[in-house]
Amino acid sequence: MPDLDDLLHAAVAGVGGTERPGQVEMARAVAKAVDTREHLLVQAGTGTGKSLAYLVPAVQHAVDTGRTAVVATATLALQAQIVDRDMPRLADALQPVLGRRPTYALVKGRRNYVCLHKLEGGFPDDDADTLLSVGDVDRESSRLGQEVVRLREWAGRTESGDRDELVPGVSERAWRQVSVSAEECLGSRCPMVAECFVERSREAARDVDVVVTNHSFMAIDAFEGRQMLPEHDVLVVDEGHELVDRVTSTITDELTAGACRAAAKRAGRQADAAEALEDAAVILESALEGVPEGRLTALPDALAMALGRIRDVARAAQSELKPQQGEEPDGSRQVARAAVDDLFDTAARMLEERELDVVWLSQDPRRGPVLRVAPMSVAMLVRDKVFDERTVVVTSATLELGGTFDAVAGTVGLRGEEAPPWRGLDVGSPFEYPKQGIAYVAKHLPPPGRDGTAPETLDEIEALVRAAGGRTLGLFSSMRAAREATEVMRERLEGSGVTVLCQGEDQIATLVRDFAREPTTCLFGTMSLWQGVDVPGSSCQLVLVDRIPFPRPDDPLASARSQAIARMGGNGFMAVSATHAALRLAQGAGRLIRRSDDRGVVAFLDSRMMTARYAGFLQRSLPPFWPTADREMVLGALRRLDETAPPPLPVAEPTLRGLTGAVAGTAMVEATPAPADRPVAHPPPPPESSRTAVTHGHAWSAQDDEELRDGVSLGLSLEKLAESMERPLDAVAARLEGLGLEPGDGGTLTFD
Repeated sequence: MPDLDDLLHAAVAGVGGTERPGQVEMARAVAKAVDTREHLLVQAGTGTGKSLAYLVPAVQHAVDTGRTAVVATATLALQAQIVDRDMPRLADALQPVLGRRPTYALVKGRRNYVCLHKLEGGFPDDDADTLLSVGDVDRESSRLGQEVVRLREWAGRTESGDRDELVPGVSERAWRQVSVSAEECLGSRCPMVAECFVERSREAARDVDVVVTNHSFMAIDAFEGRQMLPEHDVLVVDEGHELVDRVTSTITDELTAGACRAAAKRAGRQADAAEALEDAAVILESALEGVPEGRLTALPDALAMALGRIRDVARAAQSELKPQQGEEPDGSRQVARAAVDDLFDTAARMLEERELDVVWLSQDPRRGPVLRVAPMSVAMLVRDKVFDERTVVVTSATLELGGTFDAVAGTVGLRGEEAPPWRGLDVGSPFEYPKQGIAYVAKHLPPPGRDGTAPETLDEIEALVRAAGGRTLGLFSSMRAAREATEVMRERLEGSGVTVLCQGEDQIATLVRDFAREPTTCLFGTMSLWQGVDVPGSSCQLVLVDRIPFPRPDDPLASARSQAIARMGGNGFMAVSATHAALRLAQGAGRLIRRSDDRGVVAFLDSRMMTARYAGFLQRSLPPFWPTADREMVLGALRRLDETAPPPLPVAEPTLRGLTGAVAGTAMVEATPAPADRPVAHPPPPPESSRTAVTHGHAWSAQDDEELRDGVSLGLSLEKLAESMERPLDAVAARLEGLGLEPGDGGTLTFD
């Protein structure tokens, strides 16, 4: 086995880069952590090349031991970077040194893939106006129908079945028509299991060197013991600052009256308890009337009774929906069971009132009252389930907050009694932040209030954007503030040539690409833009931060954590709110300098960044930009940058992917012939239903099928059948194949 330095040198040369001291230091630290089984927290600033710094020792370990290494990221953008750019070049570079090409795969949750069985009508249709029941007129007028038509056309040509390949995207409601959750899946009993995108991708990932996944999937694999990932003894958690929030989100449960009704609808005639579930939904609605939003430190009696009713009725429905021995797999029953199981588990969990669980009520504009439950802390869970049986490397550009790793280490269970051994390391950044960026605090502005954005702040945004000539990423603390600023700036900047985009108007990835292409464009948004947005070059020379991103005062989890720390004698505000804000500010400010030749300004429109008692803690968490409160100097700097800016850098377009997530035309794993005895599922017979199937985006009824059979018996050609059915040729051809029919050669009726 070549030593680490040789491998790293080959990798860096292979990607056309140069070795950086921080990268070398990090790679050696990762390799040492793997050897000593000591966990590592490593902060690596933007530009360090941290992906190669952990991928090279991960590959070295996998090749040396034959055990897979797992890399988990928080964002799709980083997943795509590793799979599309880093690993292919790394594999090519290391092949001559290792004697074989390192292999890799991308693994995601089941909901991210098209379900072929559902496409073929194997699951029930819950929505009345989905494509399965949309007529020709509705298909033209219904946005949902149009989305599902496009989805089904795409599903017929995709190799991966991966939702992220579909650009532009579709609504969540449309995606539900072609996907299933892990709980709804029929698993090995599915008639199309051999063709399943998920099963095939996971099979391909079983013996690779490096598996790339996301935090949530990794957490589910660790916590629930489903063994969806290959066995591994090395885990790299990139974007590690996000780990706690992603884990918390994964194990947060919610309950609504609508969920009860949906479960009742799915159970339908299959369970007598379905009607009782409808009644339980009414009881829950009544119990939630008058309950204020926010944390529930104790369940009101009426709510406890409603939850008890839901739990008991759901238990009865579970018994009725349990499949009989030898029973054929039934998608409808499986979907109903999944919905009922979720009701039972959530209601039972809330009734337990566990010591560390936080229960709260929030109002959703669409769904009404939503009851949620989440753990106050996941530290011990992460320690026991993630850090216990493997070496974990947690890395990010922002792990050291206020000059120490202690805050982050505590949230993942690496502090306190019986904590496992770990090391913290900051390898710095190759960027010269004081020369490349300015940190500007608009000290003259009034402190942010609760009544919307102050007029003075809007004036400041306008002045800064005009000086920058666009080129602005606006990071706001709420969507209301982002939309307000967008509307005002569009009105004020009309005719100036500056375009303002706002989060929510399209997919984030699409908006970011549009922002990166046009230097006169601004992109405003909230938390999704504070991290993961990578727009190097002249398209982003100004980052606006409207206010310090503290958690909302009524945030139930943050307030519960603060109170618990205060009860133990700690400073709840600094440990929770200030730490949260410092992390977000560091991430947001990090959007500005992405390359060694980037220049620009991060503008903080919150005077508390200089005046508050906690200002020093927040400032120490930022990259070391050149600080100032001189407005005119900043406006002049932005104008000069705009005047001398080079053209924007080329923007990579979305790419089609193969089965294992690789870019189409490339390979993640070495090709091996499929076993001769591998089972192949034949196309399922058309379901017996008045709504038999959807083929190439067209719904077919039993009457339509009968007309097809009559046409075939008359010897009509494919063209004549399509003309008669008023359907496209490819749709008719596909339906004929599904029915086992062949068109004629064009023969016509004759009279003797």
